[in-house]
Amino acid sequence: MQRRHCSSVIAVLVLTVTATFALASCSSSSDSSNSDGTTTSQASSSSAANVSGDSIVNTWVGPPADTTKLPIGTSKVSLTAPSVGGLYACDAGNPNGGGAHAAGPWLDEAAGTWDLSKKISVQGEVAWPMASYSESINGSMRDISSNGLPVGEVTGTFPIASNDPAFAYDRNPNRIASSDVKVSLPVSPITAAAPNCLGKGKIGVLKNGVSLFAPLDEANRDAVAYETQDKCDGHPQQTSVYHYHDIPSCIRNAATSASTVVGYAYDGYPIVVERDEEGDLPTNADLDRCHGRTSLITLDGKVVESYHYSATYEFPYFIGCFTAKPIS
Repeated sequence: MQRRHCSSVIAVLVLTVTATFALASCSSSSDSSNSDGTTTSQASSSSAANVSGDSIVNTWVGPPADTTKLPIGTSKVSLTAPSVGGLYACDAGNPNGGGAHAAGPWLDEAAGTWDLSKKISVQGEVAWPMASYSESINGSMRDISSNGLPVGEVTGTFPIASNDPAFAYDRNPNRIASSDVKVSLPVSPITAAAPNCLGKGKIGVLKNGVSLFAPLDEANRDAVAYETQDKCDGHPQQTSVYHYHDIPSCIRNAATSASTVVGYAYDGYPIVVERDEEGDLPTNADLDRCHGRTSLITLDGKVVESYHYSATYEFPYFIGCFTAKPIS
């Protein structure tokens, strides 16, 4: 497996990424799964090492997820406490809210599973050449700015057309428009005394400039399972904000190395696509109650031991709660 080496930088260096989205294919090592719910803050710079990610190998505790029988995550949503494989939500949802109006044939509600290979996508390939993303470290903060459009990726055609097969299950009437993202996140987050719940709006941002929403629709159902998105797994909401409910396939599939930082949650912790030597993602069994773990990752050009959230095929897909206090 070919990997790209990340160059070393110092903490005061300003990193700026504009106009193009490059996945930094950096690697992490295996580490404890933190299944007891404990978390660890990012290692200090004194423990950072400028070493090759090629020597770092991930090992998962169980077999890979069966993507033809993924558990529907709705029953794993809690308003009281986080749990491994669950999601700690801030509100009970609106049963009359928007979302898919019919269960697609990829869903087996009786069995409580869904088949990723059978899920359809919204048609269309719309390019966004005006998309932008920038990221810089200024002192203790990571400043991120984008216009909310996907750098280097296409979207489907929205609103969903009546002759689109997806319309039979999801009649998303919203359009895609630019939406400013300007956030300052801590470079070294501090683990909170207790996990924080996830709201319905923006809870993170990917390095292609697109916002991340929790994997819930307005009724607190598993949005990834029920809603139909485009072929990069995105769609717009009522105010035209294009967003993802998981780490989308276009980014996930491009991240082939052992560890690739693809974005940041709004508490400052990185979001990482991790793979073992077989190319498999971790499962919930490898992660803690907020869907993260502590291991070596290459972050800002240094190999550091850091807590991070990890992409999976299983609900909650990339995050189950905030480990540190999120920004407002």
